[in-house]
Amino acid sequence: MACKLGGCKTIVAVGLTGVLCTVLGGVMIFMVPQLIRDQILQNVKIDPSTLSFEMWKEIPIPFYMSVYLFHVVNTEEVLKGKKPYIQERGPYVYREYRQKHNITFHENDTVSFLEYRTFVFQPHMSQGLETDYIVMPNLLVLVSSMMMEHKPMSMKVLMSLSFSMFSQRAFMNRTVGEIMWGYRDPMIDMLNKYFPGMLPFKDKLGLFSELNNSNSGLFTVFTGVKNFSKIHLVDKWNGKSKLNFWHSDQCNMINGTSGQIWAPFMTPEYNLQFYSPEACRSMNFEYERSGDFKGIPTFRFVAPKTLFANGSVYPPNEGFCPCMVSGIQNMSTCQFNAPLFLSHPHFYDADPVLLDSVIGLHPSKEKHSLFLDVHPVTGIPMNCSVKMQLSLYMKSIPGIGQTGKISPVVLPLLWFEERGAMEGQTLTTFYNRLVLIPKLMQYLQYILNALGCLFIVITLILIIKNQRTPSAALSEGPNPKSDQLPSSQTPLLQDDPQDG
Repeated sequence: MACKLGGCKTIVAVGLTGVLCTVLGGVMIFMVPQLIRDQILQNVKIDPSTLSFEMWKEIPIPFYMSVYLFHVVNTEEVLKGKKPYIQERGPYVYREYRQKHNITFHENDTVSFLEYRTFVFQPHMSQGLETDYIVMPNLLVLVSSMMMEHKPMSMKVLMSLSFSMFSQRAFMNRTVGEIMWGYRDPMIDMLNKYFPGMLPFKDKLGLFSELNNSNSGLFTVFTGVKNFSKIHLVDKWNGKSKLNFWHSDQCNMINGTSGQIWAPFMTPEYNLQFYSPEACRSMNFEYERSGDFKGIPTFRFVAPKTLFANGSVYPPNEGFCPCMVSGIQNMSTCQFNAPLFLSHPHFYDADPVLLDSVIGLHPSKEKHSLFLDVHPVTGIPMNCSVKMQLSLYMKSIPGIGQTGKISPVVLPLLWFEERGAMEGQTLTTFYNRLVLIPKLMQYLQYILNALGCLFIVITLILIIKNQRTPSAALSEGPNPKSDQLPSSQTPLLQDDPQDG
């Protein structure tokens, strides 16, 4: 029996809704991941039309540099050949501002820029003030002495007399601000006047004097607009496609990005690399674990144990030599032959000999290891902490009385941490666009499939129920009115034969 008009319409409507939801959910399963991928690819490219361009141009993430200086307690004993005893002072915290200038796009799918950095002291975040006095090695004396080690004795004696004339000693007592950002000295002025170009600095000597209000060189990186496979990779630095500081082609390679963003869609096998002008080399990091940062999934990358290993421990690092014990990198070839060394703070992960030669160091993975937490889908860092230590190799140089009887030692000068974490409105926008919306779309496709299946089941139930209704009506028994036959069908009463 045919269904009633209203019932048929209901069944058709429910059925069509179920089919529509199922088809739409199925389409979303295949289309949504591709749409999200295309959206991410479009927005991580370096192009003024993309949403991320302003973020790339001026990083909205607040960066801080925390500096820890090593105060030498027993300078007189060190001059007599004793082991140095140092105390860590700080942190002295600086807010770091970064902004790109001279942005120029090129026809070969690259863009060049200069990134300027400015540091502003943060007293409320620091354990001390820039006016604090610290006793540290006098770089002017000790570096110059090491550079004169193999010169004729007459030249060394003449240098020693010059030091005495200007009251220069092996150790100095200077303020944090002077050590960091530079100080003037009569001997420096004299050398720059009569021997121009001899010193690598103009008028002030400071460990970070060349960093403030300056740039790290001209970077040229691939935009990813035409060739996405090279996105953010460094093409050239200061016009060079490779370095000339080191002694092997591998060590002179400029690998990875400029250290601010990486290619999207990372896997745990991804080898995270970036070029650091301050370290004069490319650095690589390896995947450690998955995690999340304030609800955003991340991959944590850390430094491999081979990062500062010497050539005997890790042969590919042979090009960074001449090497000393493992765990420190010789920076002399890119630091005007100054005997400076780069390592993890407190000689973490380095040869124990380095730790034993100085009193006052306490390496710790929690405090002194570095990490980068990167959102693997976009390649954008969420939380990072890069820590490095700068040390000076010093010893007694015959003919230069200021060096006394100093025993050969790699003495830590300072270590610093550059850290940044996405927060505030930037974090909220990032989470909503790149985490929440894709997650909601993923849930929506499952909801549509579930609703589609539910409506289809309801449609089948309605069809079955509608088909069974007429049969059920017939099976309920005869109609009460049918018990009384019509008069035309009522049999005539016959007389009883006995009534005759």
